[in-house]
Amino acid sequence: MSIKSIIQDMRGEFGSISRKGFEVKFGYGMRSRSHRVVQDSSVVAIDAFKQSCWANLPPELLRDVLMRIEASEDTWPPRKNVVACAGVCRSWRDIMKEIVRSPEISGKLTFPISLKQPGPRDSLFQCHIKRNRSSQTYYLYLGLNQVSTDDGKFLLAARKCRRPTCTDYIISLNSDDVSKGSSTYVGKLRSNFLGTKFTIYDAQPPHSGAKVTKCRSTRMVNLRQVSPKFPAGNYPIAHISYELNVLGSRGPRRMQCVMDAIPASAVEPGGMAPTQTEFPLSSVDSFPSLSFFRSKSIHRESFQSGHFSGQSEGRLVLRNKAPRWHEQLQCWCLNFNGRVTVASVKNFQLVASTGNGASGQEHENVILQFGKVGKDVFTMDYQYPISAFQAFAICLSSFDTKIACE
Repeated sequence: MSIKSIIQDMRGEFGSISRKGFEVKFGYGMRSRSHRVVQDSSVVAIDAFKQSCWANLPPELLRDVLMRIEASEDTWPPRKNVVACAGVCRSWRDIMKEIVRSPEISGKLTFPISLKQPGPRDSLFQCHIKRNRSSQTYYLYLGLNQVSTDDGKFLLAARKCRRPTCTDYIISLNSDDVSKGSSTYVGKLRSNFLGTKFTIYDAQPPHSGAKVTKCRSTRMVNLRQVSPKFPAGNYPIAHISYELNVLGSRGPRRMQCVMDAIPASAVEPGGMAPTQTEFPLSSVDSFPSLSFFRSKSIHRESFQSGHFSGQSEGRLVLRNKAPRWHEQLQCWCLNFNGRVTVASVKNFQLVASTGNGASGQEHENVILQFGKVGKDVFTMDYQYPISAFQAFAICLSSFDTKIACE
């Protein structure tokens, strides 16, 4: 029996149970006013729900079935079956929360909260960004098959909002509602007037002790007033700076990212980065499918206990890998392993840097690379210790106009 047929059977089963519960509850009330059995009838309805053939499967059998499904569905769109199983009932949901691991361990993106969790340690998540110039929007997808017209699995969307003194990039889980007032709002990127400095804000605290910045309760998004139904915080998690380079006299762009929420030790063997485990409860009410988007992490207790103080000397610093000059091609080159095909000033690779200043030692592993493959198509590959949300925000900074950098 296929997963689709199982889900359809379960929906029919739950529908018949709810109808029976409705008839039982109101049937007693019509028989006699002297016998008040509303409470007993509700118990009967709950018991009937618990007697469902899907909710009362033997735990050992159910766990084995769900583990087989989770192990066999490695990529999207078949991966959606794992998400569907977690929405069947509470017992299925609890088991799925134990089975599904974070991207760091499993190397898979499953639930939306995976976009806030660090990527895998030993490989790069291959994603791509599509730009819509007319609407000033950007869409992040998982995977890129150059011989196919398929967009891939949608992950995040961003919209550019110009302001008198800065530029905001609002980031959302919903491609159709990219606004600060949306319940699917996850964060934003803000630039200064020159486009040389950026700050990434998360809508929820990245670790225990994170401080929220002051912001107005209402925002102007797309020239209309939006009053958020659910208050979203502005927690600065990273700062991006581009080195001044008037008229391009110093070669390609030079950028630096200071990750406020990630310790420098995260890139060392055995290092740990904070891992968010759930979305704010305020968003769960309007987005019920997020209620089970959790995954256990070995890093949670460490950061909730205050092991990472957030001091400047302990933060992870990412710098762009210096390109080399190719004499035959007469251009600056980087090895993107075939993932970038079009020369652009926006192309970059970020590696971890230890030490202060330009003389700091750089690690070999590329944590984030971004490059152009088409007119409005760009690849984005990232790995531990940054998340898809952080990587997407960093790449968005490359799209912004930089008056004093080239």
